Amino acid sequence: MTSEERLALIRAGLSSRHARERRFRFYGLAAIAAALGAVVILFGMILAKGLPAFTQATLTLDVAFDPAIVKVEDKPRQREGQSPADYRQELLAWERKVTMLNWNRVVEEAVRAAAPGTEADSRQLLSIVETNARFQLRDLFVADPSLLGKTVAVKMLASANADNWLKGNIDRSLPDAQQQLSAPARALADELREKGNIDFAFAWHIFTNTDSRSAPASAGLAGAFVGSLYMMLVVIVLAVPIGVMSAVYLEEFAPKNRFTDLIEVNINNLAAVPSIVFGLLGAAVFINYFRLPLSAPLVGGLVLTLMTLPTIIIATRSALRAVSPSLRQAALGLGASKTQTVFHHVLPVTYPGILTATIIGVAQALGETAPLLLIGMNAFVAQVPGTPLDQSTALPVQIYLWQGNENRNFFEARTSAAIIVLLGLMLTLNAIAIFLRTRLEKRA
Repeated sequence: MTSEERLALIRAGLSSRHARERRFRFYGLAAIAAALGAVVILFGMILAKGLPAFTQATLTLDVAFDPAIVKVEDKPRQREGQSPADYRQELLAWERKVTMLNWNRVVEEAVRAAAPGTEADSRQLLSIVETNARFQLRDLFVADPSLLGKTVAVKMLASANADNWLKGNIDRSLPDAQQQLSAPARALADELREKGNIDFAFAWHIFTNTDSRSAPASAGLAGAFVGSLYMMLVVIVLAVPIGVMSAVYLEEFAPKNRFTDLIEVNINNLAAVPSIVFGLLGAAVFINYFRLPLSAPLVGGLVLTLMTLPTIIIATRSALRAVSPSLRQAALGLGASKTQTVFHHVLPVTYPGILTATIIGVAQALGETAPLLLIGMNAFVAQVPGTPLDQSTALPVQIYLWQGNENRNFFEARTSAAIIVLLGLMLTLNAIAIFLRTRLEKRA
């Protein structure tokens, strides 16, 4: 083979190698673009469906506290010489009378006054207003009894069915039998919308109210949000120190024998166990054996701690293995003990890795639903938990519950809105952890 033929052969080989490198680079970029595209599509669909749920049809009506309907004596005042207990009893009796008044009639009269020509009957009039509007008016009167005989403008939520109709979530061409509102009620909602009595306002109650079945338009995420925070607090307080200390002992102090090898294998196996198995374990151990309260964030946090521990242990051990052996040798050479070497020199270097493990573990725990269903956290809870021992639900479980609600036209958007809130909470936690990791990396 001549030198020119050898040179041509080498050039052909180089050309082929460069072509393979270009193809490999193209495939890599295509894979990244496909992954990013899938994420963009997923987030786009969630935002497109969820953002409309952050606005809610709201009625502004002139409500008349007509003495002919609100028939109740004046609010009692504490008389001279009357004991606080007697006054309290008298006040409670007055509030019970106020509660028993026909507040639905007050709501009905307010709607009828806004649309005097409507053909809707009483039931159809009330069907466009959220059912808890009567409690809203009752609370207004209890707080200010001087409203008797006055007419004031009050904002109240439209019902879920009216919200669906006005937002166009239901095909207006469907026959009456397939509509959620009767024809007069639909016409009334459109009329009030045209007159400006109904507008769309930001739905703050999604963040401040708890779940509600009797008044779905006022259902919110406050209880699930606080329940999730309590659970994450339990997970962070338990899983991080136990996981990190376990990893330090296994990696730095434990003897290398078959027993520690067995422990390591089982930790790796636990990381692959389906989350629903941890739920069965939690229901059997924490609820049936230890009799801890059902549906409590404490039990949920304990179950998620068990599920998160393998992730933190494995990631922390990997971070410890990545520390250069020269660091340990230098510390030991200067006379430091084994414990001082680990806790004063090795462990601080691994803080960024430990925080990364915490991010992964907590984010995984925050989005878990299956184990929480088995310990009863899919129960309907209508209050915000005051402590981790109170009954509560969690954000992923609330999403699960709303997804299965029969009023799908309304709760499909609410479900996406709850997913946005959950993702926002996860991103916030991750941002805090990344900020701390960056600061620790600079110190290291």
